[in-house]
Amino acid sequence: MSKEDNEFEGGRVWVVEGVNKLGVRCGCVFLPIHILNRFSDSQRASPTATVKGDLKNKELLAIESSADYLRGMADKACIKRLQKEYRALCKEPVSHIVARPAPSDILEWHYVLEGSEGTPFAGGFYHGKIKFPPEYPFKPPGISMITPNGRFMTQKKICLSMSDFHPESWNPMWSVSSILTGLLSFMMDNSPTTGSVNTTAAEKERLAKASLAFNCKNPTFRKLFPEYVEKYNQQQKSEQLVAEETSPKTSEVGEGRHLMEKVKSAEENINKADREDMKRNRKQSFPTWMMLLLFSIFGVVMALPLLQP
Repeated sequence: MSKEDNEFEGGRVWVVEGVNKLGVRCGCVFLPIHILNRFSDSQRASPTATVKGDLKNKELLAIESSADYLRGMADKACIKRLQKEYRALCKEPVSHIVARPAPSDILEWHYVLEGSEGTPFAGGFYHGKIKFPPEYPFKPPGISMITPNGRFMTQKKICLSMSDFHPESWNPMWSVSSILTGLLSFMMDNSPTTGSVNTTAAEKERLAKASLAFNCKNPTFRKLFPEYVEKYNQQQKSEQLVAEETSPKTSEVGEGRHLMEKVKSAEENINKADREDMKRNRKQSFPTWMMLLLFSIFGVVMALPLLQP
């Protein structure tokens, strides 16, 4: 190893923030001491991209190689952290929350939030996505929702204190479970934010009922959350059985109604016939009495001359 290499190896430092005794923050890259000593205070406070013009080609190559190395280290730290969080979620699941990384990209996670009882979201299953930067946990992720829900826009980033909308308020101690717990709590609230929508409780309830059917049309959802697909299939079977059981009852009720209508119609016909008979009898009985009366009067009149002396 040459003297220059020794100086570089012995002097490089990764400063996350601020200034220390060896150097300053320069885009999170390693810098040798002999290069840092050549910069003025104003240059040391500048981003690496600004001061690169003051370096030689060999020095630029060393810095760029160090930056690539650092990015690789950041990716490894990010992956290690996300793997640890996934194991923790599998070991101790969070109520009403399921989250899993995409098989092909650990930086992309998908989640399902289950609506809380006593809210318009009860019975709903809300699928969404978290996109982590390679610098996680030192930088916040982006959060979006895919399932129509009546609270947030779909396929749009949601503005939260723990999302990339507010990196200044991000805490590296936060995890996937704390992010989604905060999102679920904020979802139950009505506070407006970037990416939110305002709908009625009836609309939220309608979307909650349709959420599982909507999710099961998504291939990514079906692949990552087979238990919810099975739940949907069971619901479909239950609804079909209820429909089949209800159908004979409906038929029996229909037949009963038809029979009652026949009986009622027959009774009406009988009553109508009785009324018509009564009318005919009245019509027939009235002339008979009149005939008897006329004959009686005629007999009296004819008998009067015979009774005279």
